[in-house]
Amino acid sequence: MQQVQITEFEPDLSALSDAQREVYQAVERDGYGVREYARKTGRAPGTVGNLLRRARNRLGGEAS
Repeated sequence: MQQVQITEFEPDLSALSDAQREVYQAVERDGYGVREYARKTGRAPGTVGNLLRRARNRLGGEAS
């Protein structure tokens, strides 16, 4: 039998608001920077940063 090593996982994002989930996925999964994603979506960089911080806190800490 072959063993599978799990090196990456997707956290359960159901606890996040829609806006928090959107920002978290864009930054953590898709690789956008906060300012870059703010420009893309028309949000203020501070808003994107706050949404990301709240998402990370709700998920249990800082992600990369």
